[in-house]
Amino acid sequence: MTGEIWVLGATGRVGREAVERLQQAGAEVVVAGRDRERLTQVSPDARAVTGSLDEVCARLATEAPTVVINTVGPFAVTAPQVARACPPGTHYVDVANELSAFELLHGMDREAAATGRTLVSGAGFGVLATESILLRLLAVEEKPSRVRVDAVASVAIEPGALGEALAATIVHALLDGGREVRQGRMVRARAGGAAERLTTPDGDVVTTASLSSGELFAAWQASGAPSVIGASALAPANPAVRAALPAIGGVLRLPGLAGFATRRLARITTTTAKERPRRSSWGRARVEWPSGRVREGWLRTGEGMTFTVGAVTEVAQRLAKGEGRPGAFTPARLFGPEVALAAGAEFVVTD
Repeated sequence: MTGEIWVLGATGRVGREAVERLQQAGAEVVVAGRDRERLTQVSPDARAVTGSLDEVCARLATEAPTVVINTVGPFAVTAPQVARACPPGTHYVDVANELSAFELLHGMDREAAATGRTLVSGAGFGVLATESILLRLLAVEEKPSRVRVDAVASVAIEPGALGEALAATIVHALLDGGREVRQGRMVRARAGGAAERLTTPDGDVVTTASLSSGELFAAWQASGAPSVIGASALAPANPAVRAALPAIGGVLRLPGLAGFATRRLARITTTTAKERPRRSSWGRARVEWPSGRVREGWLRTGEGMTFTVGAVTEVAQRLAKGEGRPGAFTPARLFGPEVALAAGAEFVVTD
């Protein structure tokens, strides 16, 4: 690897662990965030860039690192801001999962291609896990008629406050509302709809439901299917709560309420660490073809956030080595489903 890799949001969980993993791989890492003291605690030896996101973007525009990793939410706001700040030749990767962030970043595809930049959105558990097993099922097949992907993360909870970045990401997801692909078009749907009770290959029973998400966007891009559902176990399991999601999103659109909700969520604090609820995290895909053939497959990994760290650092290192190509991508569409294996997953095809 040559050149610097900047990690924006280096004091958060994904940022901290990404810095450690990159340094172990011999990368020249720059940590970026608002608090110099906390950045020093993350990595006393790394160069630190401190300031607001606007100030950090101004610095990266002039210093031109090789790769920028963005772990700062809400990505619907920060992804286009940071990507536009990257000068020609500087590549960008994030861990976004808001649908609107993917649409905005992929709208920059031609601009990125013309300036020699690679933009990768969704280098985290949900998107990489589901699109990788989907691409594995789609290999050497005709165009499918129907696709459903399900993200089933198992995540350990650290003690401390939820934080403004994650809170803003949650609120933006509620504001996006529900989406599905029908008749080849992205359309509005009821958030929390299309609920399905799944049994994982480990025997765990989980309920997933549709959301507006990066998984949906990536599955549609990968398959070209006229009917696509992107579902997640993050959707509330309680039917009454799922039914209330559209109303909650509508209330949050009232003036001032989104900001208020973000601030209240950010202050929610967990006092004790919690182990992950299941041994494995899963990405699942089910594909139907016009011929009537159906295939189902699963991708297995461990703790979801650990896989996210593996995914974003694997993508960043490949970009630093010059293995990408200009334009806007999701990780497995750029590097193939094998990138998920390099990040610590395995495929389980059950059909």
